Amino acid sequence: MNTASPSPTTTDPADKRERLRAFLRRKADDGEVYFKSKFIAEEVGLSPKEIGALMIKLRESATDLVIEKWSYTSATTWRVRRA
Repeated sequence: MNTASPSPTTTDPADKRERLRAFLRRKADDGEVYFKSKFIAEEVGLSPKEIGALMIKLRESATDLVIEKWSYTSATTWRVRRA
């Protein structure tokens, strides 16, 4: 039986969350950024649904970012800026 911890993969939720957080930090370095999940999905390597779920979690846990649901027109628009 192998008792070693599995290494993080692209399916690891913590890896996905950190990948999205790093992306948001880079984008917010130039000021606030507005986006819809479907428009950044390919760049981040996540589905729009995954991004939406992670944004809710990051909004509560990312102390270096201010994340707001900005509007809803066919999909949620998010506003992100540095804290």
